[in-house]
Amino acid sequence: MEAAYETLQDAAGLTQLSSTVEDVFASGDLPRAADTLANMRHCLSAVGEVAEFANVRKQLEVLEDRLDNMVQPRLTDALSNRKVEVAQDLRGILIRIGRFKSLELQYTKVHMKPIKKLWEDFDSKQRANKMANDKNETERFSSSTNVQQSVRTVSLSSWLPSFYDELLLYLEQEWKWCMLAFPDDYKSLVPKLLIETMAAVGASFVSRINFATGDVVPETKAFSKGLLDILSGDMPKAIKIQPKHLEALIELHNITGIFARNIQHLFSESDLRVLMDTMKAVYLPYELFKQKYGQLERAILSNQISGVDLRGAVARGVGAQGVELSETVRRMEESIPQVIVVLEAAVERCISFTGGSEADELILALDDIMLQYISSLQETLKSLRAVCGVDFAGEGGLKKEMGLDKKEATQSARKVETTSNEEEWSIVQGALQILTVADCLTSRSSVFEAYLRATLARLGTSLSVAVFGSILDQNQSHLVNDEGNGERSFVSRAAFDVAAIRLIDAPEKARKLFNLLDQLKDPRFHALPRASQRVAAFADTVNELVYDVLISKVRQRLHDVSRLPVWSSVEEQSAFHLPTFSSYPQPYVTSIGEYLLTLPQQLEPLAEGISSGDTSNDEAQFFATEWMFKVAEGATALFMEQLRGIQYMTDRGAQQLSVDIEYLSNVLSALSMPVPAVLATFLTCFSTPRDQLKDLLKSDSANQLDLPTANLVCKMRRVSLD
Repeated sequence: MEAAYETLQDAAGLTQLSSTVEDVFASGDLPRAADTLANMRHCLSAVGEVAEFANVRKQLEVLEDRLDNMVQPRLTDALSNRKVEVAQDLRGILIRIGRFKSLELQYTKVHMKPIKKLWEDFDSKQRANKMANDKNETERFSSSTNVQQSVRTVSLSSWLPSFYDELLLYLEQEWKWCMLAFPDDYKSLVPKLLIETMAAVGASFVSRINFATGDVVPETKAFSKGLLDILSGDMPKAIKIQPKHLEALIELHNITGIFARNIQHLFSESDLRVLMDTMKAVYLPYELFKQKYGQLERAILSNQISGVDLRGAVARGVGAQGVELSETVRRMEESIPQVIVVLEAAVERCISFTGGSEADELILALDDIMLQYISSLQETLKSLRAVCGVDFAGEGGLKKEMGLDKKEATQSARKVETTSNEEEWSIVQGALQILTVADCLTSRSSVFEAYLRATLARLGTSLSVAVFGSILDQNQSHLVNDEGNGERSFVSRAAFDVAAIRLIDAPEKARKLFNLLDQLKDPRFHALPRASQRVAAFADTVNELVYDVLISKVRQRLHDVSRLPVWSSVEEQSAFHLPTFSSYPQPYVTSIGEYLLTLPQQLEPLAEGISSGDTSNDEAQFFATEWMFKVAEGATALFMEQLRGIQYMTDRGAQQLSVDIEYLSNVLSALSMPVPAVLATFLTCFSTPRDQLKDLLKSDSANQLDLPTANLVCKMRRVSLD
């Protein structure tokens, strides 16, 4: 009953208010009008949806708009002329009728005008300078003396700090005034002004940044274009994105960063969400560039890697392969630290510009660029195979110890005839230096990947604190110091990290980035997975090339040894009894032996070069010994392959071959290498007289022989074992 009674009273009051409201408006008493409209709103809410009062509800909305419009001119005057009490009264009126939004809009509208005027000052100066330059050009051409006039331009990087300084001063003054005029609202009102201002000048800001990035490079400045124009393809293909373009962008971003920190300090009493939105608005002009960061960095790195001259020396020096090889290897080795510096600069740019929020794009770009670089190294290696005279062995000499086919062997033999011994050793030395290229690439890329992992690990820690901490802060007001001094927790301050500002409202992007950063905790994780595999493949390719070069002389000397006529020759009959002389090893095998015995001297400088680096002297010695054994084993395998190819062997041929085998066995022993059982079997079977060979295989000594090899020798010497 009591509730019904009150409702009837509200209905009666609403009828009375509706009939007298026009008189109140006519009196010009705005506070009274606001009270009347507020009472009408209260009564309407009390009576609910009653058809009888539907017209009153519409009338109320019209009257509220009317009062709002009456307040606006007075509010504009109060805001413009710093009338604190008037502004407070007008705020009270708007609050009374639920129109606080009108206060925000009008406050922003009034104060955005002088700020936009500050912003447009840049265009005014540009126009003034252009007119001055045009005038100077006209005077220069009309003057009898051809005096060069300096072109005066205003760069955005020199103008922007002064704009930010003036804007900051303006906002500081507004902050202080609003603390007096609107003590309950200033913490959101002034930040809202900055947010709306940045939105208003946003498109113009992006355009200015774009042109500013183009101004630092003559090619793009000539077209009055910038980074976005190059990315869109609106430029000649010859014009590429250069590091200077992105460095100019980062310089502007750093200037904005200083302003952002000042704003953070000024608005430190505001709620975290308000402050986050403000920071986001300040950095908004750079967002488009950050979204395209991956493209920008990839284009810059690709152009830089393409500019590395690896093949310059390969096309020159015909007839002087040793010099040509040495020069190319030098270029390859010098390029590695240069490329690593380029990649490290990209990491620094990513952190400086995006705060690491585009780390996933950076890693993809770095991996691709490393692949591009290693591919160019691989192509250079292919060219070097021809320079070294081993292009025939492109299938991989370490895995294939077969001889050459007839055509390849003939070409190789011709090269032997036209290449001096001195140049051969020059090529060997050059090839050995390629090992330092592989070693340098492996170690430098490993160190770079470790640096990248460490950088991303630090980034992961800071971003986790910033992003998740800011979410926590928004839900826990106690993180703001209760004493009211505006001091925030460490977590709260970290939330204003340039990356966190982007990631807070991009949960999917943040999730992907944090998943990537979490993988870094696994020691098996490769930051550059494909590049790591390709580095290992490059090292294998280098090893194959070096092996092919080191074994090439052996291949050449052993060419067609299985077809030498001496194997099937017979002793000439004579009527006189002549003494027999011991056979001497033939030139082909002595040449191989001398080469193998000299090889340790060639490996010594390389071993010393390695031991002077990070590895110990023992490791360097092991490295040299390992290569010595590889070549000696390969030479032995090639020699035995030739022996297996002999079709027929006379006694005289067997005598000569046993001397050749014994010589090579002695060389292997001198190199501290064991003589393979197959080679020892060849020696035993060829040094044994033909008529005793069958008995040898039936004796106990046969247990020490390689039986398939022994049977093959019997076949060559036409000894039947039946």
